[in-house]
Amino acid sequence: NLQLSKKKLNYEERRVRANDREYNEKFQYASNCIMTSKYNIITFLPVNLFEQFQEVANTYFLFLLILQLIPQISSLSWFTTIVPLALVLSITAVKDATDDYFRHKSDNQVNNRQSQVLIRGSLQNEKWMNVRVGDIIKLENNQFVAADLLLLSSSEPHGLCYIETAELDGETNMKVRQSVSVTSELGDPNNLASFDGEVVCEPPNNKLDRFCGTLYWREKKYTLTNQNMLLRGCVLRNTEACYGLVIFAGPDTKLMQNSGRTKFKRTSIDRLMNTLVLWIFGFLVCMGVILAVGNAVWEREVGSLFQSYLPWDPPVDNFLFSAFLSFWSYVIILNTVVPISLYVSVEVIRLGHSYFINWDQQMFCSQCNTAAEARTTTLNEELGQVEYIFSDKTGTLTQNIMSFNKCSINGQTYGNYTNTQVKTQSTQLQ
Repeated sequence: NLQLSKKKLNYEERRVRANDREYNEKFQYASNCIMTSKYNIITFLPVNLFEQFQEVANTYFLFLLILQLIPQISSLSWFTTIVPLALVLSITAVKDATDDYFRHKSDNQVNNRQSQVLIRGSLQNEKWMNVRVGDIIKLENNQFVAADLLLLSSSEPHGLCYIETAELDGETNMKVRQSVSVTSELGDPNNLASFDGEVVCEPPNNKLDRFCGTLYWREKKYTLTNQNMLLRGCVLRNTEACYGLVIFAGPDTKLMQNSGRTKFKRTSIDRLMNTLVLWIFGFLVCMGVILAVGNAVWEREVGSLFQSYLPWDPPVDNFLFSAFLSFWSYVIILNTVVPISLYVSVEVIRLGHSYFINWDQQMFCSQCNTAAEARTTTLNEELGQVEYIFSDKTGTLTQNIMSFNKCSINGQTYGNYTNTQVKTQSTQLQ
């Protein structure tokens, strides 16, 4: 009953006490280690095969392979089906494993970033994955926020700090956050080491613009809002340093709550091929039914005259059962109408297309010294099928870069921007 009450309390609200790991560990909060990959060594084979057999063609050829293992209806060797099927599954599995390897590599890079954590009165470098709920972290200018933090103090006056939330909402303009007035003066690590305030707040959720909580300290309580929070994924800007208390870590952060679990995505071409395979399979069934009916009519009207020369197999005792077995035999014989080579070609094209994207010099940014990177090889063709682009403002699609042209200070003119350039630009606009 005590454990159930703790879980219920953990679901309804979150209690975090600063500088007290033993107290916070009782609630079994998530660590700050993140995982965006889909597989591991144990789950890769079953999960990947389950995802691949959601493709209609793969399921069809598996069903066909099972039919070919039945000697009464099979006239072809099962090698003719298992070889191309294994080839398709292997190519897709290698491609998916490669994509997931890079996800593991990216997760490992993020989890091993360094952050300054206040431990026993002194700042120590800790990996992000070792940060725990209730720790106090020091952030410096241009550093990423390691977890969802309650801003305690800042080097700026009045406990202010400025953050960039481009990774959360795509906006590059600075946003202001302010610490609670009672903690804004605790800028020294010695003072923060003795801070034992307790925060009671809402459970983890994905709402970036809302936070409700209360800080209890020195027998007083203070209301906390979203203006007091620094979310994971933000970057500290124009602020020398600040300190924050970890409220949500790892998968509980609002950034990870919004990302969700990595899903198996299908492109429009995949959906089209599945539809075509279903139509082709329907055509195959119709052909098998027509031929099976023809077999039944022939066995009843003519085949009985040739029983001494063309006897039925031992399990067959009437013409209807013979037609039933013939139907599955024709399904096996006519299986080539479903083009498994199409899937092999598409997978190879996707893999090659991803390398062409990485090698494309026209997509290379010389200013950032960064080339284009195809992080997945399963969605490439979607790039060429974009019909509409929706934008909330012009700054999303353009570069907000201001360039100095000309100015006059105390009668002195600076800059080389002439009237001729103005006329040229106006002419081009016309």
